[in-house]
Amino acid sequence: MQTNSHLTDTQHIVVLGAGYAGLNTALRVSPYAKVTLIDPSDRFTERVRLHQLTGESPDVTHPLVELLRGTGIRHVAARAVDIDLAGRQVRTDDGRSVGYDRLVYALGSVTDTRAVGDRVHTAESAVEVRKRLLGASGRIAVVGGGLTGIELASEIAESHPGWETRLLTAGVVGTGLSDKGRTHIRKTLGVMGVQVEEGRRVESVDEIDADLVVWSAAMRPVTQLAAKAGLELDPAGRIVVDRTLRSTTDPAVYAAGDSAATSLRMACATAGPTGAHVAGSLLADLRGLPAKPLDFRYVVQCLSLGRGEGLIQPVHADDTPRSTVLTGSAAAFVKEQVVRHTVRTLHVNAHRARAIRKAETGGDAERTAA
Repeated sequence: MQTNSHLTDTQHIVVLGAGYAGLNTALRVSPYAKVTLIDPSDRFTERVRLHQLTGESPDVTHPLVELLRGTGIRHVAARAVDIDLAGRQVRTDDGRSVGYDRLVYALGSVTDTRAVGDRVHTAESAVEVRKRLLGASGRIAVVGGGLTGIELASEIAESHPGWETRLLTAGVVGTGLSDKGRTHIRKTLGVMGVQVEEGRRVESVDEIDADLVVWSAAMRPVTQLAAKAGLELDPAGRIVVDRTLRSTTDPAVYAAGDSAATSLRMACATAGPTGAHVAGSLLADLRGLPAKPLDFRYVVQCLSLGRGEGLIQPVHADDTPRSTVLTGSAAAFVKEQVVRHTVRTLHVNAHRARAIRKAETGGDAERTAA
């Protein structure tokens, strides 16, 4: 086993998922071990921008080839369908079997529509929502008063004023925000013409009087594959891990992002940092050193309200809101910079990986982990 910073071809890390968590892990580990990234898509998607696709947003994806070039990471463009923990193998839907020494499970989360079936749209189908809205009019209901639901409702109302937009939520809108934050949300949505219905619990799509329903009431981790493999899940369906984000079921498996059972909420703001932490835990493991426990502290919650408005909610380390807020165009600007920073971080990690690999391989930066 390698005990210094040099490259080693004796340890193979397989990362499932090319989202915020998976990519951060893969890029940070790639200078020091063989890394294979398994994801069916050839592009990284900025999930925090999906709501913008209901309006006139440009593409919110980035080619993986640009991020991975020169890092040595091998991308397997397929979907993982089975994990053999005993044999340390991942099988994919195109018939391949990929062996690993360490596995990182970072398949993220999706909007949970199990209670309502496939009769609704979600943030993941924002492009289809936009197609339905263009050149037409009617009534649209967004279900879910969390940050994603608020962003969807405001984006739709601003981009498609011919539609009557409603936001339905079982509790209050913006539960994790301060009173000032919620007041600003209600006022801004009202100006946009969005009818906010708080305390409205939706049990069935049939009870919603709308031509189109966009569901944003809950998220669920994509951990069916983990459950099938025998990894322990918590009641929320997330992989049970220790404080270093290592599976308590199998020490060869780590979980990052929304897949990991931590006290953190499922979000881009937590996915990237947990991916980085898993990279550190992996490298400590490969070097025979003790890994550090995860230490994450929240700073802000931020959301856009259309293209020119926003809300920045400063929070305490435990994610509870402070009393002050930033609103208006200044908040929209800060929100945009925060979103851009996530992609910049990936490019910085990629650049660092290329530089280290180039130095370690004597200039052969294109060497892959194949």
